[in-house]
Amino acid sequence: MNYISIQNIDSLDKWVKQALKIKEKPLKNKKLGKNKTLGMLFFNSSLRTRLSTQKAALNLGMNVMVMNFTSEGWTLEFEDRAIMNSGASEHIKEAAAVVSQYCDIIAIRAFAGLVDKEKDNAETVLMGFLKYATVPIVNMESATGHPLQSLADAITMAEHKTEHRPKVVLTWAPHPKALPQAVPNSFVQMMQLQDADFVITHPKGYELNPEITKDSKIEYDQDKAFENADFIYAKNWSNYNEYGQITNSDPNWTVTADKMKLTNNAKFMHCLPVRRNVIVTDEVIDSENSIVIEQANNRTYAAQLVLQKILKNGK
Repeated sequence: MNYISIQNIDSLDKWVKQALKIKEKPLKNKKLGKNKTLGMLFFNSSLRTRLSTQKAALNLGMNVMVMNFTSEGWTLEFEDRAIMNSGASEHIKEAAAVVSQYCDIIAIRAFAGLVDKEKDNAETVLMGFLKYATVPIVNMESATGHPLQSLADAITMAEHKTEHRPKVVLTWAPHPKALPQAVPNSFVQMMQLQDADFVITHPKGYELNPEITKDSKIEYDQDKAFENADFIYAKNWSNYNEYGQITNSDPNWTVTADKMKLTNNAKFMHCLPVRRNVIVTDEVIDSENSIVIEQANNRTYAAQLVLQKILKNGK
């Protein structure tokens, strides 16, 4: 069993309920991971993903090894039949096979380069480990998806569920750097598994991959999208068509208290880290309706559920 995409979930409702049970008694399965090792390989920076996944593994009694390829590992080559006479020192064939001997589960974090759309969509790093590793793989955020985050988002929303069919809005917001589409992609895919009035709002030209958004509703008027919303999820992403570019930095898309007044007393969500007073104002993120810290806490139980399922599947 691998956990690569939110689409690996057979029943989101069932998984969320299981995660909430884990949250009640996180050490219940402390012996499940005895003498098992989680290898965490980071090709990019991390705070919540690293710590929450490591804590999840420890809650299950696993050993944990962490390696940062940004500063510690050899540069890897991913192309088959490559003539390795330049930068890369080791091929993914040997690297994945060797790490598989040390670990029972390998978790990978490798962002989009935001230069070559075709290469990013091919998920070179993640697919390389999937192809050559001999143990289960967990996606800790790849070029196009962040399924641990979206599972945590689903858990958090369940804890704040409304009595009525909720309206959930994913809103683009400005950012000084070009950011990947991974988080919004997985959030969209997660929402497509929910019974909700789901709306994506962003400036024209900032459409996500249409193969992911499919028939999800898109509204270019942010104020209109916010009307009567129960959840506002803010996130920046760079242009998908003019790939990796910042073609809009309009501060009018920042989530403010006035915009939140258009909602149905909505909860504010963000995956963190967040640029305060760029993505969202202090007034909003520090308000009682902000549940960003709860989201971060639920990252542990999302990861623990995934690891638990993989461990049980292997027995």
